[in-house]
Amino acid sequence: MPIASPEIQAFAAGFPVFLAHTGVTVLILFAAAALYVLLTPHKEITLIREGNEAAAVSLGGVLIGLAIPLAASLEASSNLIEIGLWGAVTVIVQLLVFRLVDLVLHGLPRRIQDGEMSAAALLVGAKIATALIIAAARS
Repeated sequence: MPIASPEIQAFAAGFPVFLAHTGVTVLILFAAAALYVLLTPHKEITLIREGNEAAAVSLGGVLIGLAIPLAASLEASSNLIEIGLWGAVTVIVQLLVFRLVDLVLHGLPRRIQDGEMSAAALLVGAKIATALIIAAARS
């Protein structure tokens, strides 16, 4: 029986870990986005279904804002607990960013409901900037 090459052996050993870490990270991403949607005062999914571009841009920014630090955590973490802890920190910080932008703009949920793209763009910029800082701090 031929012996598998070291590359194949390494892949076979590492693939289950890859699947577990990637799966947990994607699960955290979607759970965090769902929690964010539940905790914000406006109903993003309903607004998006109705064609509200500001809501779509805002929620897209949330996904990117969550994914950047989760990706950095995935890269730097050695186990699922670390990934989960950093995922929780990321969600909390992104919710705080929403509140801070709301304080600056006064009435952010209403502005997004009304389709105000400038408010959505500022929120996305704040989320991505924060995500990059969290990712850098994590690594």
